Amino acid sequence: MITIRRSNERGHFNHGWLDTNHTFSFGGYHDPEHMGFRALRVMNEDRVKPGEGFGEHGHKDMEILSYVLEGGLEHRDSLGNGSVLRPGMFQRMTAGSGIRHSEFNASDTEPVHFYQIWLFPERDGLEPGYEERAYSDEDKHNRLLLVAAREAKNGALTIHQDASVYLAALDAGASVSHALAEGRHAWIQVLRGSVTVNGEVLNVSDGAAISEETDLEIRATEDSEVLLFDLA
Repeated sequence: MITIRRSNERGHFNHGWLDTNHTFSFGGYHDPEHMGFRALRVMNEDRVKPGEGFGEHGHKDMEILSYVLEGGLEHRDSLGNGSVLRPGMFQRMTAGSGIRHSEFNASDTEPVHFYQIWLFPERDGLEPGYEERAYSDEDKHNRLLLVAAREAKNGALTIHQDASVYLAALDAGASVSHALAEGRHAWIQVLRGSVTVNGEVLNVSDGAAISEETDLEIRATEDSEVLLFDLA
């Protein structure tokens, strides 16, 4: 069963400095029909104007992933981490027992476009932590690249949840396959382009919840980039 969440159905706010879309209920957007999927709680697509950003604020008991599509995202946190995330870079922050951070557009002239994703952790009160990785175009070219998992390997980020996150950049006409073990579920988010998932069409910024399927085929109808979450 594939349930599509179209991009134009998401919660949308334009705050001037921030243009944001919420796949699931978040902040001022509440829809009891869209509170998350399995361990996946937040899927926000954000565009921040030059020189603007999110001032210091706190989080607890959440696994937070950020992925930059365009521009630079400047991060600072209460653990002492500070860096600028560029396109192709993933960040993992374990909020755990409590962490404070800020996120700003690193440029005074160019916007930044990124996704912020939250997953529930396997338990509350974890020690806060931070990782970041850069993945090249070649790493994800026409293949599903593991970028985050509880059992991380080959340079993937470690997340504290029974979930695996894959990234693929597909040429038009290329396809990738993924087998779902019995009782597993998937979420697919289209970051760029357009794809079919087992024949169902997903366009840019669409997402899909997948259950009771054993094999997934993702085929690009144009040059595309997708995220795949394999979830308990």
